[in-house]
Amino acid sequence: MTDTTHRPQAPAEEGLIGRFLRATELDPRLIGMVGALLLIWVGFHAYGALVLGDGTFLTPRNLWNLSVQTATIGIMATGMVLVIITRNIDLSVGSIVGVTGMYMGLLQVEWLPQYLGLGHPAIWIVTVIFGIILGALIGALQGSLIAFLSIPSFIVTLGGLLIWRGVAFLAADGRTISPVDPTFALIGGGPYGSIGATGSWIIAAITCVGVIWLVARGRANRTLHGFPLRPIWAEVFMAVLGCAVILIATMVVNSYPWPKGILKDYYATLGQEVPEGAFIAHGFAYPVIILGVVAILMTILMTRTRFGRYVFAIGGNPEAAALSGINTRAMTVKIFTLMGALAGLAGVIGSARLNSATNALGDLDELYVIAAAVVGGTSLAGGVGTIYGAIIGALVLVSLQTGMVLIGFGDGSYRKIVIGAALVLAVYLDIVYRKRIK
Repeated sequence: MTDTTHRPQAPAEEGLIGRFLRATELDPRLIGMVGALLLIWVGFHAYGALVLGDGTFLTPRNLWNLSVQTATIGIMATGMVLVIITRNIDLSVGSIVGVTGMYMGLLQVEWLPQYLGLGHPAIWIVTVIFGIILGALIGALQGSLIAFLSIPSFIVTLGGLLIWRGVAFLAADGRTISPVDPTFALIGGGPYGSIGATGSWIIAAITCVGVIWLVARGRANRTLHGFPLRPIWAEVFMAVLGCAVILIATMVVNSYPWPKGILKDYYATLGQEVPEGAFIAHGFAYPVIILGVVAILMTILMTRTRFGRYVFAIGGNPEAAALSGINTRAMTVKIFTLMGALAGLAGVIGSARLNSATNALGDLDELYVIAAAVVGGTSLAGGVGTIYGAIIGALVLVSLQTGMVLIGFGDGSYRKIVIGAALVLAVYLDIVYRKRIK
């Protein structure tokens, strides 16, 4: 069998770019998002270099921080994609982050040490499991109200936004709970919350092998089922592109060294002086690794399972999905439960990163999560959305915020205006795109 047996014929008027997109099957919206992201990065760096005399955006330090800051929003955005695809919305994710973070703080700082002893190795494990389960239970409760009482998700989660924020405040009477368990704090990232250069290269190698395997497996499946095949050069291009992105990201995070103060403390614990020219790379931070694992699992869930097919079926036509035998109520509960669990996981990372639980944890996160999903191509009309698009959308929003801080663009109010404008623009582009494909 050759790779041209089942290949569709290109329209006679199709140009070079059109043939390239058709052969590689790259989503034009994905290319647009990546292009916008690169434009933002280069624009902020150039402004800093030409106007301020110090381009700091495209530096390993900033890009590493950018990846860590994207983790919590990106994790929740992967769940928000499912919620929005099914024509719902969840306005309570920020408050779920706050309430799970607060109870996790109390659990590991005030409750568990009484029974297990301060610094017990099981404290952080129990805390993480507790936070994720608490978030899932909150999501299941809200999903049940939406599914079985037919209360609009906007109202249920708007109420949840207020209720869970109030519960978070009452849990500790407005106190800040700190410091958290030292092992738990590593989940938030930082020099000690990263896997270093060697670990990062190992992960990069494993991931590259996974990319090549996916490309080969996809081609084998198409051959088996008689689907159109991509040209060999397009398969190689996709594999090389995926591996190149992974390797470049690894080089960047391995180029960011530990700060001098951390190096001094580290060698002091070893009873040594800091060696001349000492260089210890951060590597990938734990939050970024968690985001990567979540993204892979959610992509498999959406594209390889019956659950994912049901999600798109409900989003495309809820009535038809119900008539075809899909239990749409149970699916709604499951989707909101998953969303709550992801918000609980984001609460783990957020509180670990702050090394404390505060009432401000997760404040306004719901807006950024929804914006990330929409900017990433998820349609508010339902039925359309991707996991990788949501993560790129989160990266775009965090890049805008970080870039404006670096160049000193106004205060927080201006940054909110820009983020809001980006959201409106994304929705407008979605409307235009949907009209063109009809």
